[in-house]
Amino acid sequence: MSTEPETTGDAEPGTPTGGAQTEGTEGEAADAGQVSEAEAELRAQRAERERIEQRKAERSAPIAAGGKLSGKAADLLAAVRAVESGEKPAATVFAEPEPAPRRSAPEPARRPQPVAAEAVAASTAPAPEAVRAVREVLGEGGAPEALAPQVAAALGEGAEEQLRADPWQLLRIAGVRPEQADGFARALLGAECRPDDERRGRAVTVWLLEQAALAGHTALEMPVLLTALAQRDVPDPDRAVQDTIAEGEALVFQDALEETGAAPAEAGEEGAEDEERPVRVLVGLERYALAEESLADGLARLVNSAPKQDGSAEEWERAAASAQGSAGELLRTVATHGLVLHTGGEASLAEPAALLRAARSLGLRAWAATHGPIGRNRFAALAADAPSPTADSPVATVAGLLSGLEGPGRDADGALDLDLLVVLDAPQLDVETAALLTESLPDGARLVLAGDPGALWSVGPGRVFADLLAARICPQVASRRPDPGPLGELVSGIGIGELNQVEAPGKEVVIVPVRDAGEAVHRTVQLVVDSVPRAIGVPADQTQVITPGHGGAVGTRALNTVLKERLNPGPGRFGGFDPGDRVVHSPVPGRVLPGRVVKADAEGLHLSCEGEAVVVPKERVEQTVRHGWALTAHQAVGSRWPAVVVVLPGDAAQALTRPWVYTAFGRADRHLSVVHGVEQALPKAVAEVPAKPRTTRLPALLAPQVAGR
Repeated sequence: MSTEPETTGDAEPGTPTGGAQTEGTEGEAADAGQVSEAEAELRAQRAERERIEQRKAERSAPIAAGGKLSGKAADLLAAVRAVESGEKPAATVFAEPEPAPRRSAPEPARRPQPVAAEAVAASTAPAPEAVRAVREVLGEGGAPEALAPQVAAALGEGAEEQLRADPWQLLRIAGVRPEQADGFARALLGAECRPDDERRGRAVTVWLLEQAALAGHTALEMPVLLTALAQRDVPDPDRAVQDTIAEGEALVFQDALEETGAAPAEAGEEGAEDEERPVRVLVGLERYALAEESLADGLARLVNSAPKQDGSAEEWERAAASAQGSAGELLRTVATHGLVLHTGGEASLAEPAALLRAARSLGLRAWAATHGPIGRNRFAALAADAPSPTADSPVATVAGLLSGLEGPGRDADGALDLDLLVVLDAPQLDVETAALLTESLPDGARLVLAGDPGALWSVGPGRVFADLLAARICPQVASRRPDPGPLGELVSGIGIGELNQVEAPGKEVVIVPVRDAGEAVHRTVQLVVDSVPRAIGVPADQTQVITPGHGGAVGTRALNTVLKERLNPGPGRFGGFDPGDRVVHSPVPGRVLPGRVVKADAEGLHLSCEGEAVVVPKERVEQTVRHGWALTAHQAVGSRWPAVVVVLPGDAAQALTRPWVYTAFGRADRHLSVVHGVEQALPKAVAEVPAKPRTTRLPALLAPQVAGR
């Protein structure tokens, strides 16, 4: 009865849990253009790479400004479906398997409009004859024929020939493991199938790099990769890596390391120039290498370019003088810098809100972007200084901004049509999304990245906000505005590694000890259905349950089952869902849209997601929609609810880290109940278990900027 780990990312409907999910974009309601995300984003990635290379060339000068299967086939299909639906981790190779890397959002044309689902599907779906040919090969190798559409889409033109020539290409399908691909290869190749086959070595190398990305790494150190290959029974790991690099399936890098403990050599010291600096050798996939290099270039452009002078210095100073506390410091800093970092908790959001209002009053085209739709609506109300957001609020989600479904759209050059962009929930930016944002900003624009450094990192690979804070290439403004009340005191203590007992006269924090999983489920349901509404006055539909994982006796699936029985019983007439069900929808891996089921008809499942109407085609329901009374912390990040019940069963001890506890406890506005069954594991995690490290290249790529300051 172990709780399936949330991993550093949680799985949302339709995303691998080694890959989990997170984020939601709304606007994908007009979700039409997002129906075939998996295929459509393959084209988007290629288009983005071409655009990045074009912009790099332009800036080369210095900057002036299956149901009937059985046996192995059934097991393989079940594994793939489990990963796709978020039910099982995609990888256990690395210490912290994470959600599927978030892919670049499609780059829209100038002033883009949502694309019809039919047009997207027609232009990106594999041809029926290609699927039939692949299905035949899969059948010969004993693999589930239901995988044919995925294989045809992943391998592209000539998929059948590619699969016959190299059966280990099956590893490119999410959820397929090396031992399963080996069985497929043996069936096709017979006696020619050998462990030392160079095709197997290359495929396993790429697979390991993909698993590393699921764990948050943008590259792997060479010794780590070689060790992992040996553990996967690759006889000559070094040759496998060299073959992979030679074939262009991976890239190798040498990044200089900072020497510690040694005095720097004087400029004129003899032999100083000849002294070799220590380096580390990294291997990574091209997509993350391109994204990280593009991100570093974009950040350098912002740092080294003078921001557009909208508003006089006197006007900025007057606005700063009228702001309170560190909000004034933020305004003064943004007035003269192209890139600024802002750190703080929930209360500190008042400062970027003040910045947004002041910038717009000075005539700037200023916009803010949040991680998800709940955070968007909350910040829009805060920025408007009103109980609810207005229709013309200059706040979007990051995904909606990049897709063109929200925000100002693009100018004639394809850049976002704005002067200032404030990105909230910045720790949630993975390298690909961050690269797309920075490359989308026009020359002279200002970028403010704001977030809470103590929160969980992004679902996708990278640790952009943390790397930038450590690099110190731009001004940093730390909020001095503490989160109020007992909840603020509790969460602030967790952020510095202390789990304090706080006075909670209004029952703001309640600890509910439990002995086992059965009691944990019972008390959780009791709290949501009865205790919190009666004692705190928060109804069940405004109370969110958060638990460490999806599987096990107290995972999201088990809790959602019992909560549905109590709160919205029904036969599950459409794929297990009924009108009124609370759900989360994941239109693409890494995004979460909380919502409710409205109805179902021939079009699909109709949802209401934070005011947006979303229709999920019936063939996508199983993969992308999940009940949402209970979520994992990564699914909940960027959102807050009046009341939160955090469930910590005894078997969750190994999944707990300080960022996880900090994030989960910090989702509560008025009341937090902790169903506590982990005993001393909770204070130990808060005091001793920080975020697990990720290997990234961004610090090395930013080093020249640091040296030049």
